Amino acid sequence: MWYNFRVALTQFIGILNEYLVWYNETRIKISLGNMSPLEYRRSLGLAV
Repeated sequence: MWYNFRVALTQFIGILNEYLVWYNETRIKISLGNMSPLEYRRSLGLAV
């Protein structure tokens, strides 16, 4: 089945950016001790 989604490039970039921010900064990973990837990197001193 094919889906036809039409969005402007700027809208797509905005949606993708929101997803990447969520994925890297706010989602919780059990394997990282129930921390987000950003919190985990901060706890190791790898991120500011």
